[in-house]
Amino acid sequence: MDIVGDRKFVEVPGGKRHELPPLLVKTVVGVKRLDKMVCIAGEIIEQEDLIPSLPEDTLAAEEMVERRKMDLAINLVDQYLGLLSHWHWGDAVVEWIRQCQITFGTRVELRNLLRSDVWPHAGRSSFVTLLEDKAVETSGVQLEKAVGLRLAFRQMPPIRCCSDQFLFYLNNTVAQSAYQTWHNMTPSPISSLPPERFEFEVVNMSLDMH
Repeated sequence: MDIVGDRKFVEVPGGKRHELPPLLVKTVVGVKRLDKMVCIAGEIIEQEDLIPSLPEDTLAAEEMVERRKMDLAINLVDQYLGLLSHWHWGDAVVEWIRQCQITFGTRVELRNLLRSDVWPHAGRSSFVTLLEDKAVETSGVQLEKAVGLRLAFRQMPPIRCCSDQFLFYLNNTVAQSAYQTWHNMTPSPISSLPPERFEFEVVNMSLDMH
């Protein structure tokens, strides 16, 4: 077992580098009906009464209210698209971890590394740490939040099913709670996988939203 700072790394037998399955990421590159999504966000704002009524019943006051509604609607859409990017990354990582577990199970030198009755051992969350250690480019996506969102939602709900509170405040709490619960399912202490002993490709499979 290697110890670097306060981190422990499992010992991988032998000296070769192990090829892991590719990480297939579906990134959102465009929204074909952005106007429809903004319209739905506007309906959420109307239903939640996010814009207080102004005492002055003038054309200028009405224009100010409409401008605030549009700004909030665009903000809601930005928040949702950010969550959608995180969810797609999380979906890819969860599937990649499943493939990696199968790979570990078929190789004698890796098979015991995930056994919780052997110490030091790695866990499923060790693969998330491995991605971070390998400095995988995520375009701003936080991997733990991404995995947490995927654990919370088998499919990302459409924007009309999301409250403004969830989009603005609650999503981080939900994602982090889901991730930590999942992380804690593996008995401690969990050791990291040495990044220099593993390699894999990251394949970007972009998609457009209708």
